[in-house]
This record gives sequence, C-alpha cells and structure tokens, in this order.
Amino acid sequence: MSSDFEGYEQDFAVLTAEITGKIARVPRLPPDEKKQMVANVEKQLEEAKELLEQMDLEVREIPPQSRGMYSNRMRSYKQEMGKLETDFKRSRIAYSDEVRNELLGDDGNSSENQRAHLLDNTERLERSSRRLEAGYQIAVETEQIGQEMLENLSHDREKIQRARERLRETDANLGKSSRVLTGMLRRIIQNRILVVILAIILVITILTAITFSVRKR
Repeated sequence: MSSDFEGYEQDFAVLTAEITGKIARVPRLPPDEKKQMVANVEKQLEEAKELLEQMDLEVREIPPQSRGMYSNRMRSYKQEMGKLETDFKRSRIAYSDEVRNELLGDDGNSSENQRAHLLDNTERLERSSRRLEAGYQIAVETEQIGQEMLENLSHDREKIQRARERLRETDANLGKSSRVLTGMLRRIIQNRILVVILAIILVITILTAITFSVRKR
C-alpha cells in the first residue's frame, strides 16, 4: 500500500512543479498564449486534486497505529495545493486586469482597486476553505478514533465472553467434584457404621460365650 502512496507522491511532486512554473509564466505571456496557458494550468490543477483524493484513500486504508505520519504528509500536500490555487487565482486576476485595460484603455487606477478587492475576497475564501478543511480533518480523525474504540470494545467483549465460558466450565467441574466427594464421604460413614455394628456384635458374642463358660463351671 505504501508503495502506491509513494507513487502518487512522486506524480504529485512532478505535477505541482510544472504548475508552479506555468503560473509564474502566465503574466509575461502574450494574450493568446496566456489564455492557452491558463486552460492548461486549470486542467493540471484538476489532475493534482485527483491525485490528492487517491492519496487520501490510500491513507485511510493504513492501520491506525501507522497512519499518523501519512496524515501529516497529506496535510502538507493539501496546504501546498491551496497555495497553488491561490497563486493561480492571483495570476488570473492580473491577467484579466491586463486584458480589461487593453480593451477599455483605463489608466489603471480603477483596475488596481478592483484587483485589491478581488484579492481580499480571495483571501477570505481561502480562510473559509482552510476552516472547512480543518473541520473535515477533525471529522476524519474523530471517525478514526470511534472505529478504534469500537474495535477495542469488541475485543474486550470477546475476552469477557471467553472468561464467562471458563467460569461456567469451572462451576460444572466443581459440581461434579462435590458430588463425587459427597458420595465418597457417604460410603465412608456407612463403612464406619458397619464396622461399629460388627464390633458390637463381636463384643456381645464374646461376652455371651464367657457367660456360658462361667455358668458351666
């Protein structure tokens, strides 16, 4: 599984490097080339998002005790993805302003104000996106903790059931042993009573014989 994740990591690194280079080139290109480059970057950003989704699925398949390191790497990649999208938005805003200035012949002041306003809105959207991402991460971690707790409870329940079965077997064996001991004790008492009766009969017989012998004399 980790080999698949590392393969996605390599593809993501190569792709983000290409995107970074293209975003830096956008403001310096002629209008026709800019349009084509923007479309190309949009496509590659979608590919990068798909790679992140695949990596996220791979991380969820990792056992909880080994998942922490990969989760940290995923957070770093998602932050990098967010930065790329921000840089791309700023590059597109600059590109749109340049095209608008060329078409309308503005002196650039209103364009600068619009650009500042758009950048401010972009930053707000980024903050909202980060909050949503943090909420999603907390939800995922909570789900993982819940699964671990359920697994632990299931194991504990199995242990308790096995202990109960052993107790039942022990009780059954103790019952059998008690019955055996009771039977043995009863036979011992019966044997002792029989011995006492025989001893009494023997003593009586001896005394009777002595009595007859004395009378004859």
